[in-house]
Amino acid sequence: MSISDTIKSRRSVRKYTDREIDNESVEAILEAARWAPSGLNNQPWRFIVIRNQAVKEKLSDLTHYKNIMTESKLAIAVFYNTADGYNRDKDLMSIGAAIQNMLLKAHDLGLGAVWLGEILNQKEKVSEILLPGEKNELVAVVAFGYGNEKSPGTDKRKEISEILIKYI
Repeated sequence: MSISDTIKSRRSVRKYTDREIDNESVEAILEAARWAPSGLNNQPWRFIVIRNQAVKEKLSDLTHYKNIMTESKLAIAVFYNTADGYNRDKDLMSIGAAIQNMLLKAHDLGLGAVWLGEILNQKEKVSEILLPGEKNELVAVVAFGYGNEKSPGTDKRKEISEILIKYI
């Protein structure tokens, strides 16, 4: 699949089968993340891979999307390592690029994934569960699994004319 097709066909998947995700796929997702661009090549991202069902249950209590977390076969918590940071805005954009790489690689591997941003409302409680260390601030949790749904996502996007301010 071309990169354009991968970008256009990726959707957020929120329901999963019972099929396990192999370690090679997890490594491929993390490998894609680590190749995201970052200012000064500081790579300010850190990850915790979560397979443990009891931990996913605890995390699920911290979000409105409880079923997504508990049904996923894997979740990856993404953190901003402030010790490696040099400019918070740039660093967070880089971490967003790393997450996008993860989502695209998961899609490429035939996995479904969804970026759970709402859990950030409970970032301190998430850190109490995951114990990432004081220099790591939660940015996102991404749930992964083999999709068990046709994504409700839309193919509709705003026209370029609606998002382009101007050519100069």
